[in-house]
Amino acid sequence: MAIALISLTLVLRPNVQPELSATATFWLLLSGAIGIGLGDTAYFKAINGLGARRALLMESLAPPLAALIALFFLEERLGTIAWLGIVFTLLGVAWVISERVPASDVASDVVNSVASPNLRWGVIWGLLAALGQASGAVMSRGVLADTAIDPLWSGFLRIAAGLAVLVVLMGWRGQVGDQLRPLRSRQLIPVIIIAAFFGTYLAIWLQQISFKYTPAGIAQALLATSPLFVLPIAATLGDRVTGRAVLGVLVAIGGIWLLISTT
Repeated sequence: MAIALISLTLVLRPNVQPELSATATFWLLLSGAIGIGLGDTAYFKAINGLGARRALLMESLAPPLAALIALFFLEERLGTIAWLGIVFTLLGVAWVISERVPASDVASDVVNSVASPNLRWGVIWGLLAALGQASGAVMSRGVLADTAIDPLWSGFLRIAAGLAVLVVLMGWRGQVGDQLRPLRSRQLIPVIIIAAFFGTYLAIWLQQISFKYTPAGIAQALLATSPLFVLPIAATLGDRVTGRAVLGVLVAIGGIWLLISTT
């Protein structure tokens, strides 16, 4: 669905034809294959083994990993203030995510953990997910920073490569039709369309814009703040937002201010 939306947007914006070398195309496709196809799959595997909150905590490793990988391969050196911003942002996010949750959520996390054959595999999948996101971000940043490609085109190539990896993985497991059958639910399709529009089409397009103009570590740290946006939504729906959660948001906002001040 996201590929269809991007294709439609590209048709309406005919002046953004890419002028990419074979090398740049290769790195964007590899970025999508690793960051989206393999990285997101590993993330969902981590959720099965660790539960949603602990998997999100492990995802907080992606920004410092991205900064370190970019340092070695792109020679992107972040100053002390930028590193402090990353630390404060991730501390605030981790503080919010690690808050004690209602009994139903705890039970869900426990069930997910017990359902995993080996909790250690959940940690391994979480590390692979963080590494996949970080390396995919750096590869994408390397191309976007050095070429005039429109971020929408890079997003299209990344999603297409991620989809190709998923098709291969599903084909390897066999019975593709059975795996896709739950998606035929009439109640589920509208949710998938909304998620594809906001979570894939718009989110990856904006992500690519951030990678084009911002160092990989900083962009990845800002992307890691997405769990914070759940809080006002939860408050609107009547859930109680604790003082601890508000404090975590303030710490993260302080980190974001430091990051923005360095760009």
